[in-house]
Amino acid sequence: MDRTLPEEQFVCFNVRDFLNPEETSGIGENDLEEILSNFYSPKNSDVESFLKRNSVEFTKKNQSVTYLVFSLEDMYLVGYFTITMKPVTVNTKGISNVAKRKLERLSHYDQITDSYTVSAYLIAQLGRNYNVEVKHPITGKMLLNFAVDTLHGIQRQLGGLMVYLECEEKEPLLKFYQEQNGFRFFGERLIEGKERENQKLLQFLNFL
Repeated sequence: MDRTLPEEQFVCFNVRDFLNPEETSGIGENDLEEILSNFYSPKNSDVESFLKRNSVEFTKKNQSVTYLVFSLEDMYLVGYFTITMKPVTVNTKGISNVAKRKLERLSHYDQITDSYTVSAYLIAQLGRNYNVEVKHPITGKMLLNFAVDTLHGIQRQLGGLMVYLECEEKEPLLKFYQEQNGFRFFGERLIEGKERENQKLLQFLNFL
């Protein structure tokens, strides 16, 4: 039986709403930690670890901002995403002329490397909660829609054009981002750290 609710039956909150309860009528940081402790992601331990160990501190330090998505039915955490802004280099090889024209609006072009350097929105984390207590799971498509809708709101205030993300080279992920959601491959990045030496992440872009 499909327990998934329509998208309008989910609600998204900025983590900052929980950090200043006196100003925002939030529930407070201690209660936030309890909420985050119920997040479980067996398919991607990094997604779970970031939410529990880094998301709050990164938000406090303005390194990134995490958003929590809840089911309105029972206000249980069903997923989250994290957004930040970073410079990224996009090589022109393999991207369309339309994409090149869009990049030219707000980037620096390097003739030697034939690449654009642009400040872009990064969806740094995107994760669903696989805890068995989740009664109404959200789909990956809905969660990504929340992230993109949030970026549209930010774009309205600040401008900006490009959003990108990185993922492992796994067929389900490639199909999800490329075929189902229109992201385009533009490069790869080696993962730093001894434990993951020589592993890489594929990079995908889209325009808001």
